Amino acid sequence: MHKILVLNNISPLGLERLPKERYEVDTDIDQPDAILVRSHKMHDMEIPASLKAVGRAGAGVNNIPVDEMSRRGIPVFNAPGANANAVKELVIAGMLLAARSIPQALEYARGLEGDDHEIHKAVESGKKKFRGFELPGHTLGVVGLGAIGVKVANAAMALGMNVIGYDPKLTVGRAWELHSGVRSAMSVDELLGRADFLTFHVPLNDETRGMLTAKRLQSARDGLVVLNFARDGIVDPDVICDALDGEKVHAYVCDFPNRRLLGHRKVIALPHLGASTREAEENCAVMVADQVREYLENGNVTNSVNFPEAIMPRGEGYRLCIVNANVPNMLGQISTHLAQADLNILDMLNKSRDKLAYTLVDVDNPVPDKVLDGIRGIEGVLSLRML
Repeated sequence: MHKILVLNNISPLGLERLPKERYEVDTDIDQPDAILVRSHKMHDMEIPASLKAVGRAGAGVNNIPVDEMSRRGIPVFNAPGANANAVKELVIAGMLLAARSIPQALEYARGLEGDDHEIHKAVESGKKKFRGFELPGHTLGVVGLGAIGVKVANAAMALGMNVIGYDPKLTVGRAWELHSGVRSAMSVDELLGRADFLTFHVPLNDETRGMLTAKRLQSARDGLVVLNFARDGIVDPDVICDALDGEKVHAYVCDFPNRRLLGHRKVIALPHLGASTREAEENCAVMVADQVREYLENGNVTNSVNFPEAIMPRGEGYRLCIVNANVPNMLGQISTHLAQADLNILDMLNKSRDKLAYTLVDVDNPVPDKVLDGIRGIEGVLSLRML
């Protein structure tokens, strides 16, 4: 029976994908085979020696020590695109909130006093302070055209906006999904010079941290609306607040409040609501539970942030799942150990990603412990399982 440690509230629809007769799932389990997590920070956590997989019920994995997992030969799965519609809807809402000064107008309305006649008079005299603008005809710049960015771009096109996208790593699959009217920019700077709204949909890494610099903002149109529902750290709070103090930026809408941002009247900060819908939580939980189960039972890898995709149908025989450093002669050494034990290879798949390689080998008979130990002893082999 596989043991699954759950570190956050995971949708029951996802947990139901793990049959009770084969999986023990709980929030307090010793020596788990896998961990399911949402936002729990695992960096300071002691990683059990038994761990074989980590599943993040969401897209970002900043709360998981991915490098350490790679060194141990443990795949980290996520659920890209499962919450894309939820984030897309919030981005559209954010544009409307900023364009129509809705938060400021709500605050004004809540502060009205007097009888109905006095309230009506105050409404008519005060509404001019919240004069906004409509979305059609304005230009949205989208940085990052993954699952979420593509949906945002297409939705904006449907609203009558002009859309410009920037993504040097745009995949063919995402390009096919993108509305044909979306134009491309060759850089963030080019995009900034053409956009009325700017939205980020990229992961947080060394390349994207503090991406919106003061220098870049100099080339932006006056009255720019900036939206960040991607990751805290992509937009520096000091840089954006300085821009909000002038005419360069009309509003900043984000999902990551902090003290600096909350003190500014032009900031609309939400409490990390991007994926906080019932549907998104269910989609993420189902996707990541299926992926972890497929890895534990069959060794197949889909949507891992540190492992290559590797899918080989199960046939007859016994399967070895081997994670090793991506160096020459690994397959030769593995095959030699199997051949010396008179084991016939029925099928084999080898994939690599950066410094890691992953091999699935189906053989005709059970592999003796002595042979397994021999393969584990090969320099560069990080983990080995027989299914």
